[in-house]
Amino acid sequence: MRSVVGLTKFVMGTNLVGASLSLLYLFWFSSSSAEASVSYDYKAITIDGQRRILISGSIHYPRSTPEMWPDLIMKAKEGGVDVIQTYVFWNGHEPSRGEYNFEGNYDLVKFIKLVQQADLYVHLRIGPYVCAEWNFGGFPVWLKYIPGMNFRTDNEPFKYEMQKFTKMIVQMMKSEKLFQSQGGPIILSQIENEFGPVEYEIGQPGQVYTDWAAKMAVAQGTGVPWVMCKQDDAPDPIINTCNGFYCDYFYANKPYKPKIWTEAWTGWYTEFGGAVPHRPVEDLAFSVARFIQKGGSYVNYYMYHGGTNFGRTSGGPFIATSYDYDAPLDEFGLLRQPKWGHLKDLHRAIKLCEPALVAADPIVISLGPRHEAHVFKSNSGACAAFLANYDTESFGKLPFANMHYNLPPWSISILPDCKNTVFNTARVGAQSSQMKMTPVSVNGKLSWEAYSENGGSFDSSFSMVGLLEQINITRDVSDYLWYMTDVYIDSNEEFLKTGEYPVLNVLSAGHALHVFVNGELSGTSYGSLEFPKLTFSQGVNLRAGDNKISLLSIAVGLPNVGVHYETWNAGVLGPVSLTGLNEGWRDLSWQKWFYKIGLEGESFGLHSVTLSSSVEWVRESLSSQNQPLTWYRATFDAPEGDAPLALDMNSMGKGQLWVNGQSLGRYWPAYKATGDCANCSYAGEYNEKKCLTNCGEASQRWYHVPSTWLNQTGNVLVAFEELGGDPSGITLVKREIDTVCADIFELQPTLMNWKMHALRRAVTLRPKAHLWCSSHQRISKIKFASFGTPEGSCGNFRQGSCHAFHSYDVFERICLGLNSCSVTIDADNFGGDPCPNIMKKLSVEVVCS
Repeated sequence: MRSVVGLTKFVMGTNLVGASLSLLYLFWFSSSSAEASVSYDYKAITIDGQRRILISGSIHYPRSTPEMWPDLIMKAKEGGVDVIQTYVFWNGHEPSRGEYNFEGNYDLVKFIKLVQQADLYVHLRIGPYVCAEWNFGGFPVWLKYIPGMNFRTDNEPFKYEMQKFTKMIVQMMKSEKLFQSQGGPIILSQIENEFGPVEYEIGQPGQVYTDWAAKMAVAQGTGVPWVMCKQDDAPDPIINTCNGFYCDYFYANKPYKPKIWTEAWTGWYTEFGGAVPHRPVEDLAFSVARFIQKGGSYVNYYMYHGGTNFGRTSGGPFIATSYDYDAPLDEFGLLRQPKWGHLKDLHRAIKLCEPALVAADPIVISLGPRHEAHVFKSNSGACAAFLANYDTESFGKLPFANMHYNLPPWSISILPDCKNTVFNTARVGAQSSQMKMTPVSVNGKLSWEAYSENGGSFDSSFSMVGLLEQINITRDVSDYLWYMTDVYIDSNEEFLKTGEYPVLNVLSAGHALHVFVNGELSGTSYGSLEFPKLTFSQGVNLRAGDNKISLLSIAVGLPNVGVHYETWNAGVLGPVSLTGLNEGWRDLSWQKWFYKIGLEGESFGLHSVTLSSSVEWVRESLSSQNQPLTWYRATFDAPEGDAPLALDMNSMGKGQLWVNGQSLGRYWPAYKATGDCANCSYAGEYNEKKCLTNCGEASQRWYHVPSTWLNQTGNVLVAFEELGGDPSGITLVKREIDTVCADIFELQPTLMNWKMHALRRAVTLRPKAHLWCSSHQRISKIKFASFGTPEGSCGNFRQGSCHAFHSYDVFERICLGLNSCSVTIDADNFGGDPCPNIMKKLSVEVVCS
């Protein structure tokens, strides 16, 4: 039990009472199972007695399909990942109290067994609160209606339900022998999630709850360690861990616990109305290398594959259907290059350093004002060094071990033998890829049929004096709730003569609102992630006599973060009033209101394959285009090939989408992205507002269609359009590589084929440009090639002052017509050195088709 040995060293010279108590905790934990094989000490997680530097990646099983899981897991493994991390999604598994779902993309056991088959480990974050931009933070909405319920605090009803679900998941894992103590892949578990900030806000009841949750988790006897992320006061033997863009500053709350980074954010989520975040891989690699050089031993990428918020699973509110997260594997499961490849090279470099990293604490050496070295040496002679240049603008020439090392700004070089640089975080040797969305044939253009809702003129379900809160009424079975009331206008009203419409004022707790007057759409208002509440204030066309005002309140996912979930609300809470009448102001809030949950089309099951014919559809024509509250239906055949598919929804406004009865999620291309999409530099501290894209365009245009959801023929596509859109513009597209690039310095070492025995001769190897297209594609054109001093980046390379004349010839000879190729970066290959005594590089871009 290595953890006990490490802790014994710590106890000497410290407070023996406190330390000995902690030692007993750890001893009990490590001995709780006769087969226990996972423990920890201050340096690392130990597996079968061996300290490990572990690279982990988050893949959430409900955000993809079971058919995608094996490929995602294998690509993660190929990328150098040791551990797959996932949350457990309570509301997906227990949608109704006492009724459970572990089928389809909620088959947790199947997912974990696939990870085990790939010979990878699992970090199971049971929570059961997940946050995760997931609807209601992963809590089932039915929890809200248990008498006396207060979420995430010292509350008996909540603790009862949380413990019940946690125990069920643990017992399920035990029954399948999935914990490492049983020979399974699960090496870590997590209880709660990012509770520290909530505890700070609610005070003493939160502290009591933290202690209870920790004891409850440990009592499950899993035989593997538990963690609490963002929980500085995590009680022994729970390990507190860090989440964020950077965690090099972080240390565990006890000196005998390892330094673990549970969420290294690879990017950020997309919100409707927000620009799409991108995190440069140079900075991500820098943050990971910096964490490792400061003693970190476990890094998890959140996300490694983000996937898709199918159905109504996205929270926020206003979180988009895509959960791509700028991850190394994109939403469709394809490699995002160069992020995937550059991180793979980083992981190889770290693994070369592992013998030294797990054996000793770093020796920190200052090499200048913004330069330093972290050196690790073991008693057996292993040595590894990390050289860091923290300057965001200038190259650094760092003196170390009687040599000088040139480092780009904001970068770290890794030297597994304390001599030879095998990796620099800012020098990307991996291939870059430009992706494209190509329309595919579906036996001609989609032919649409339409069915129109009644615009709030249909019969209500019930009536009540006053305005009711939406979640309490719908119980989140639908995004939609109708509020309807009658307004009588006297024929003597002055506005009937002047033509100046009275103004309807509606205050809503969110999230979107369509206002209908006498069955006609009068206007729309909506909030945002930052300000979900909204106000509608607009003139409305009222006539003399009776008028029907119908308010369609729309939830866009329930909040996923915060305190007091039991008090959260949505919908039209008022006041609702009319101004501009002879009487001046009329309050409608306390009139009799009529309510109906959901849409007419939902009650008819128009999105399902079996019930979509329960109404009379009409042939879609120009008259039905751009009409609000319209259902559209079309059939199509699956295209040939295995490229990932998506629907281009850019011609539509806002609504929901189904294929063969399976929900693809909410769409909202009418909500254009705002933000600052200025030039992006990898150097310097990253945040989610830096390096944005898509400004002025739809926040999300493409909607993933899993190929396994399709039949060979007769697929049924249904869209419900709220605002009015043009379905004739909807097209099915495939995602594939457009062009691939390499941008590599001539003497930059590569890790592509290195083995430990080759380390000493690594600096003599010539780097290669490795280029490959998708499996069904070939390299059809050399778009750009220059060996010398080319400038620019993938997609906009240009020749510099130095250029080898035969740059194009080499790639045309070696690569054209092939799926992949490799070209050694050697001056002789390009007809000789075009500019001696100058550091040169190769930039190349080829077209895949």
